[in-house]
Amino acid sequence: MNLAALQRLNQAKVLVVGDVMLDRYWHGDTGRISPEAPVPVVKVSALEDKAGGAANVAKNIAHLDGQVGLLGLIGEDESGKALEAIIEKENIHSNLVSVAALPTIAKTRVISRHQQVVRLDLEEPFQRVHSELLLERLKREVEQYDFVLFSDYNKGALTCISEMIDVAKAAGKIVLVDPKNSDLSLYRGADYITPNLNEFKLAGGDVASEESLTHSARQLISEAGIAAMLLTRSEKGMSLISATEKYDFAAQVQEVSDVTGAGDTVIATLTTMLGAGMQPKDAVEIANIAAGIAVSKLGAATVSPEELSRKLGQYLRETGEHYQAPFEDALKHIEFAKRNGEKIVFTNGCFDIIHAGHVRYLAQAKAMGDRLVVGLNTDDSISRLKGPERPINGLKERAMVLSALASVDWVIPFGKQQEGDTPAKLIEQITPDILVKGGDYKVEEIAGAEHVLSHGGKVEVLPFLDGCSTSNIIAKARIQKN
Repeated sequence: MNLAALQRLNQAKVLVVGDVMLDRYWHGDTGRISPEAPVPVVKVSALEDKAGGAANVAKNIAHLDGQVGLLGLIGEDESGKALEAIIEKENIHSNLVSVAALPTIAKTRVISRHQQVVRLDLEEPFQRVHSELLLERLKREVEQYDFVLFSDYNKGALTCISEMIDVAKAAGKIVLVDPKNSDLSLYRGADYITPNLNEFKLAGGDVASEESLTHSARQLISEAGIAAMLLTRSEKGMSLISATEKYDFAAQVQEVSDVTGAGDTVIATLTTMLGAGMQPKDAVEIANIAAGIAVSKLGAATVSPEELSRKLGQYLRETGEHYQAPFEDALKHIEFAKRNGEKIVFTNGCFDIIHAGHVRYLAQAKAMGDRLVVGLNTDDSISRLKGPERPINGLKERAMVLSALASVDWVIPFGKQQEGDTPAKLIEQITPDILVKGGDYKVEEIAGAEHVLSHGGKVEVLPFLDGCSTSNIIAKARIQKN
């Protein structure tokens, strides 16, 4: 597997077309049964809105650094405005079409003690006349992208999907479909379809044996004029089946928290990896790993390049490759993580020569939250602070070593001449939940502490490991050389 594609994720250009919806979550505790009826009373304490359906597929692609556009139908209502506001923040090029007569599809889930109590659906199916609006918009937008991904939730936006696929193929695009209709001929011309096991059986698939599954899958895609099927098989993993090849991928062993949106993650990851230049077999393997990560999270979750890199550890060790988020993308990744409710920890330093004290310190810092950001002094900054003979190792080399540590999620340089040699401005950009500093400091002496505390965060001071010092290592090396 060539993991260099992980460095090219931003080359993937994908247009997502389909049924968009607003996912609403009402969180609260349950302490009693209603006197009006035998139902629990949930005291709502938090409200959360998320992009759902095709919008969640687009969000998954954006969080993998793909260039993504979105076509869908919404109503002229509050839910539509809320969905547009969410999409605007997610680095998605939105092309949502408003329909006056129908509401935006919205699903409200009431959650108590990590359990869904009830789901309330507000929706009316869109008609062919509305789907034709998307078809016309697709004709105008399709040339900007290399892939067209159709996310079908059977809500009416893709009533014209056969014509839409024809438009995409005539423009020379790779087409992927997450299907809901049992008549696969509607998706004629698609390069990939990604049904789950139940959808496969409804379409006529035979699961009596592995041989019958393979044979019926090939028969279905041949009759429908589809090039390949990626069949998701729950605990049995997934299979990529074409007319001449079949690859099976075992399910990733994970503690399953929520399978909501796992199918969205699969097709989004598959498309992004193909767009980054991966071979289909490798792209499916990455999509399989991404699905395992997604189901370990609560709700319709996304997966980041950093998470994929960590799960691909066995391949990284074999090839010596390692994914390091481009410095310019790291701030965007951090913001995505914060929106997912992850606790961000920040620390900083020169890290000129990584030693045991650094490794222990960074592990302790990471343990305080979910993600660790390391602010790294630039070469010029270290020279100003430590003298003209430092650093020993340049910025890129130091960043590479730090990124390879299991405890570190992002490395971001700071210390340009005009900004000074403290990470104060970087901390203001990130606004971490926890700021960690190593050594013997008072909180008020730590750069950025005031900003973090004023935004409800914490500041922690960790002692250094005795006997570990970069300066001492350098001095000892010079003595031995002489």
